[in-house]
Amino acid sequence: MTGALVLAGCGSEDSEAEVSVSGAYMPQPVSDSMAAGYLTVTNKGGTKDELTSVTSDVGEVTAHETVDSSMQEVKELPVPAHGQLVFKSGGNHLMFEKLKRKPMQGETVTVKLHFSESGTVTVKMPVKSATYSPKTGH
Repeated sequence: MTGALVLAGCGSEDSEAEVSVSGAYMPQPVSDSMAAGYLTVTNKGGTKDELTSVTSDVGEVTAHETVDSSMQEVKELPVPAHGQLVFKSGGNHLMFEKLKRKPMQGETVTVKLHFSESGTVTVKMPVKSATYSPKTGH
């Protein structure tokens, strides 16, 4: 009986991925057909996760990364265990295209982030001024 108790007490460092989203915003787009979005995904779990796609009620959304000042679409982005995936101006970002309507400052855009381990996380993304710069730097 003691052996079973000892084994039950042995936890694994590989806990499930546990993602949350903070700092989400969209600068009011200057174009009628395109916009960008920024946010931070935090994974407090012991297992890595992966952002596999993004959907929204306002249009098509793709994830982009910036490499050597050139942006390119990516199919998935890793969210490390006990780490973050940061979308910020000049780096990784969400690209909204073929907008059904032009989001205006003060509105909120619904975005669904689809993860390989954590499933779908729905985010309410406030539309800020076109020149908005968050205090966190992203």
